[in-house]
Amino acid sequence: GTPITFEAGQWMNLVLPMETGEIRRAYSVASAPSGTKNFQLAITHVEGGPGSTYLHEAPLGSLLKAVGPQGFFTRTKHADAPSLFVATGTGITPFRSMILEGKLTAPTWLVFGARTEADLIYRDELQKAAENQPNLNVEYTLSRPHEAWSGKTGYVQTHVREIWSSLAAIAPPHAYICGLERMVSAVRALLREELQVPRQQVHSERYD
Repeated sequence: GTPITFEAGQWMNLVLPMETGEIRRAYSVASAPSGTKNFQLAITHVEGGPGSTYLHEAPLGSLLKAVGPQGFFTRTKHADAPSLFVATGTGITPFRSMILEGKLTAPTWLVFGARTEADLIYRDELQKAAENQPNLNVEYTLSRPHEAWSGKTGYVQTHVREIWSSLAAIAPPHAYICGLERMVSAVRALLREELQVPRQQVHSERYD
């Protein structure tokens, strides 16, 4: 019942009591630091995944142990630099925390990729945040768009060059990348190898 203190971008380790023994699963905190005893997670049900299956089947009111917060995927040291957020799927969760915290004092672009429009979780909330925070721009891209989709298409890395260039024209930006390993590696390679971005300006977190 005590307040949870964490930095936007950090994660919590849930300790799950399985029949074969305890397992631990790390999930980025999706809510903003609020000084309360509550925090939110977004958990995709992975077919055959023991952790996500347990959590999706757990009844409301279940008591779980959480260890944390942990992690260094934060903007604390570079809060005044322009930022490029790149997310796919539930990789949006640490960025939701950063955005809802409301401390984006420098130009910030979020590129959020998903397969279909229905997979864009928190979309309405992110759109409202972009309308209320003048430094925030949000772009969505779909790899499997329907015919009526008028937004960007393709993988997130398709759009990184253009947005990075616009941010770099203001000041040296920092990139924050969160999602599956394949996407994270592709965006890191694009920034580090093709665009020659110093490694100190590229931060990443993957969840597979």
